[in-house]
Amino acid sequence: MPDPPQPHPTAAESWTADNGDGSFTNPIFNDEFSDPDIIRVGDDYYMTGTTMHMMPGLPVLHSRDLVNWTLRSYAFDRLDLGPGWRLEDGQDIYGQGIWAPSLRFHDGMFTIFANVNGFGLQVFRSASPDGPWKRTPFTGDLHDVSVLFDDDGRVWAVYNYDEVRLVEIKSDLSGVIEGSERVIMPAGNALGEGHHFYKVDGHYYIITANYAPVGRMMAIRADSLDGPWETVQISARETMGEPLGWGVGNVGLGTDLPAAGDPVELTPPPPADRFGASPLHQGGIVELPNGDWWGFSMMDVRSMGRTVYLSPVTWKDGWPFFGLPGNLGRSPRSWLKPATGHDDPPRPTWQRSDDFAGPDLRPIWQWNHLPIDQAWTLQGGRLHLTALPASDFLRARNTLTQRAVAPESIAQVTVDGRDLGAGDRAGLALLNIPYGTLSVERGGDGWQIRHYDQQRNRTATAPLPGPVARLRTHVDLDSELGLFSYSTDGGKSWQSIGEPLRLPYQLKTFQGVRFALFSYNGEGRTGGAAQFDDFAVTEPLADRSGNIPLSQAVTISNLADDSLLWADPHGMLHVAAAGSAEARDQRTRFKIHDRGQGRVVIEALGVPSPANFVTIVGEGMPADVRFQRESDASLFQWQDMLRGQFMLLSLKTQRYLGIDPATEEPYAADWPGPSPSRKDGTVFRWSQ
Repeated sequence: MPDPPQPHPTAAESWTADNGDGSFTNPIFNDEFSDPDIIRVGDDYYMTGTTMHMMPGLPVLHSRDLVNWTLRSYAFDRLDLGPGWRLEDGQDIYGQGIWAPSLRFHDGMFTIFANVNGFGLQVFRSASPDGPWKRTPFTGDLHDVSVLFDDDGRVWAVYNYDEVRLVEIKSDLSGVIEGSERVIMPAGNALGEGHHFYKVDGHYYIITANYAPVGRMMAIRADSLDGPWETVQISARETMGEPLGWGVGNVGLGTDLPAAGDPVELTPPPPADRFGASPLHQGGIVELPNGDWWGFSMMDVRSMGRTVYLSPVTWKDGWPFFGLPGNLGRSPRSWLKPATGHDDPPRPTWQRSDDFAGPDLRPIWQWNHLPIDQAWTLQGGRLHLTALPASDFLRARNTLTQRAVAPESIAQVTVDGRDLGAGDRAGLALLNIPYGTLSVERGGDGWQIRHYDQQRNRTATAPLPGPVARLRTHVDLDSELGLFSYSTDGGKSWQSIGEPLRLPYQLKTFQGVRFALFSYNGEGRTGGAAQFDDFAVTEPLADRSGNIPLSQAVTISNLADDSLLWADPHGMLHVAAAGSAEARDQRTRFKIHDRGQGRVVIEALGVPSPANFVTIVGEGMPADVRFQRESDASLFQWQDMLRGQFMLLSLKTQRYLGIDPATEEPYAADWPGPSPSRKDGTVFRWSQ
């Protein structure tokens, strides 16, 4: 009898944005999902995004609450458009392939418009989100396209960078109508790419992103497609407190893959408070049945890649600003779930681990470029990968990948190399540039472990008692480092190998770090087959149930200067300098009380009750944070930043509690949001 299916992971085991109390915490996914597009069909929501050189591609996800998502299908399983798609003849499509899709539903059909670099626009259609999908090449090359089915039956598309172009599409979606193309916003109007095209209450809106020099989101609108068009900025500066990370200086879009031994020039992060291209960008809006609107966008989060963020939308003067009233342009990291009418329980999107006992691979797996189906199989509860000839790991065929998970994730797999021959290498890797591999192979005197570090062009080996080993890699995507280790006793004990591998984000693969299973022959011939078993992913920080210290007495320090929150005898919330006498007294102790939906009130234990709750008065300026009886002005939405860090969003001002560390002012509740360094005075750390 076949093995029973593995249980789906719980929210305590794998990331989910749903906090289980009616609130959610961004990002929606804590792994890469770039260029999202979301639509509503009735009470259901669907999303797709960029998959570039990975197969299958264009995932179609479904949700009823915009927070919990499940995979329904991929728009294509395989796409073969030439030798580069197959890693043949020295060609590749790293960082190319499918980009920036536009998802639409019209006349009972789901349609995805997606441009393929070098091959033009492709149209994928299905009557069901579950497929099957039919691909039709489109006559024309529309970069970062968004499509609008207008009320009069005509179909329009916007595309291009900086200079926004409008073109009419034929009703059969086969191509553009000749002579219909025009420029609706000339270059030089602070616009960018990644357009999302809508018609709301008779008005036309295009939401677009720009990253020069700093990422942000713009909107343009007109009462008619003939214009005039006007524009405003609707989201800016929102980094969610995430700084930029490491990069690569000599490998990127348009460059060749580095050969073995070629240097990879790492570039360190810029100063922590430089925004760079990190703030929320490239997204759109979606309307709920009750008339609420929500925004979606992506953000670059270091070597994890780009992922999806959800923002409440506030309409003002006819513009859909991301953010809350009183704090437009900034988005909360944690907020109440959208009022869609459905409140699904927390459930991770992906089942990452795979024992290979089923008839198919888990849907999270994607092949790096087009695989050779005859060279892999699921057999006897194991994945068999034949070692195909390749000069190095990045050029290896049939490499099976899935995204690494932030902020930390650990992948391990058992590799049986008994059928491998000379020159065959099979194992576990971190797919990136630079990459790291850990393989089982035949050595001169028997079996060995081989670790290769592309960053240092360094190889380390260790003997194995036999052809079977359990391999492991641990990535910390906050520090952007990956570690490798192996076990010869089934995972009871582990031996580290190699040095920590730096994990930058680079534009050659244009993706975040991926776990990869590989098997290739480095001597130019087809070798034997490696057997992979029991692939398991664990996420040490996935369980966030204890991240808010509810009903606990804590001290709260400010990351800006390590000062403690202190109940000043004058009745204000102030600071006690680290190491001072005030920092040791009772007035630095606070108790966190649960008020539901991620909302808390904060009781000062050193202040006589009942007028001892942190409360916002006035406009929330310095000295407006006082100690009073609990009221609605005492409520804060807890913003979980992980690793014991958090912010407090006042429900009175819709802004954050904070101080300016350069002054001696008391606390205010009028801060718009955190800086990338988290050192601006709005981010705290709690301890018991």
